[in-house]
Amino acid sequence: MRNKKNLVFSTDHGKLCPGCGAPETRCECGPTTPPEGDGWVRISRNSKGRGGKTVSIVSGLGMTEAELKPLAKQLKQLCGVGGAIKGFDIEIQGDQREKLKSFLEGKGHKVKLAGG
Repeated sequence: MRNKKNLVFSTDHGKLCPGCGAPETRCECGPTTPPEGDGWVRISRNSKGRGGKTVSIVSGLGMTEAELKPLAKQLKQLCGVGGAIKGFDIEIQGDQREKLKSFLEGKGHKVKLAGG
């Protein structure tokens, strides 16, 4: 019998975290500090794996989850839609890239529209 920590993939739960051995979707040992970026905030559009629904993804803010929550709330109110925080990115429903770009530039961020 193998040790669970040596497993890389399980058909029961998918990929396992190398740190704690739990399924990646339920891992609690993930990074707590935001990844260091290049100073640019990127806003991309994505619809893959969402049943054809489009979301605008704001990444590269370099903020912790506690700092992202109030900003995400402001962005959702600005666009009048829902959204979520996934990792260190903010997802806003719909293609809202232009609104998000002008708002974040007003807050002093350098912003790039990424992707299609």
